[in-house]
Amino acid sequence: MYDFVIIGGGIIGMSTAMQLIERYPDASMVLLEKESGPARHQTGHNSGVIHAGVYYTPGSLKARFCLEGNRATKAFCDEHGIRYDTCGKMLVATSALEMERMKALWERTAANGLERQWLSAAELREREPNISGLGGIFVPSSGIVSYREVTEAMANTFRQRGGEIVYGAEVSALKEHAAGVVVHTKGGQEYEGATLITCSGLMADRLVKMLGVEPGFIICPFRGEYFRLSPQHDRIVNHLIYPIPDPAMPFLGVHLTRMIDGSVTVGPNAVLAFSREGYRKRDVSFADLLEMAASPGIRRVLQNNLRSGLDEMKNSLCKSGYLKRVQKYCPSLTLGDLHSYPAGVRAQAVSPDGRLIDDFLFVTTRRSIHTCNAPSPAATSALPIGAHIVSKVQELLETQTGHRARARPAA
Repeated sequence: MYDFVIIGGGIIGMSTAMQLIERYPDASMVLLEKESGPARHQTGHNSGVIHAGVYYTPGSLKARFCLEGNRATKAFCDEHGIRYDTCGKMLVATSALEMERMKALWERTAANGLERQWLSAAELREREPNISGLGGIFVPSSGIVSYREVTEAMANTFRQRGGEIVYGAEVSALKEHAAGVVVHTKGGQEYEGATLITCSGLMADRLVKMLGVEPGFIICPFRGEYFRLSPQHDRIVNHLIYPIPDPAMPFLGVHLTRMIDGSVTVGPNAVLAFSREGYRKRDVSFADLLEMAASPGIRRVLQNNLRSGLDEMKNSLCKSGYLKRVQKYCPSLTLGDLHSYPAGVRAQAVSPDGRLIDDFLFVTTRRSIHTCNAPSPAATSALPIGAHIVSKVQELLETQTGHRARARPAA
């Protein structure tokens, strides 16, 4: 029997495992991941941005963890020799209405403790000659990195400290009892731990249900589709170029992202995926579709956002519509500049009354802790999220008698 069993080999699971074994160095731990390696889902299919914390509600876990995570991610990369680039983020307003909305973002960035600079149209043009706008906000602390590399470094650190990682271990059943939790995998293996921690992203609600607990939410998968610009446009922008979001829309909108490999991507949009892991348009799971159709919360989300959802779907099928969104602030791009690029799938928790749950969400039982909603900026926030989970573990252990794992004093 292990002291701790962790499920999920993305950046949240690996961050938690790495920090947990640092806190409890004498404890036995195993991390289970259904894929053949780490970071195969949300972690490895995102834009690679080290976010600053511009958009998040002041005082929320997202705002706090993103600010902490921005600094912690860079420090971790410095420690482990991982390349990153603090290139900064430019928020670009392209209309009078967006200039008004930008004022609200200016106040929010101040409330979230961010360094920022207000730019006129001329100042914007000077910094970004290929970008058109009436003005902008420059946030210098944003950057880019490969979160796959970060996750792999976390996995290596966890192993070096004595942790065990088992790949190809897809969970099929969970059973909680008075002394711990038994984990069954589809391969017929069985793992038992005194405490279970799950960081399972797209499958978060299903793992909670396996314990016989009603999670109070359902995961709705939204596919985010990207394009890569032609190589001659690798220098088209100097910073990350982001739109001013429409507060009536559930997601941010497409942006130009410099990638750590030197390329530039456009995206993502947000279309309903027809499978929990529907990375391609042709990926369809009838079981997943039936589950979504049976959910009052998801039906309400789709109903409340019908117009924008249909617009997203149309632009997904018609590249010219997607291009128009980018041409608002980068008019020189053409259809021939947009090349296919792997999509990602966002695991969005939805409440029964049809709300998109905005903040990070955790569910706890007597013997388990579940990370249930961790969309962007979860990768940026992975280190503080992991520390938060470790603190929850410590609270949980205080309610359990006879547990043999002892905490190492905090540095």
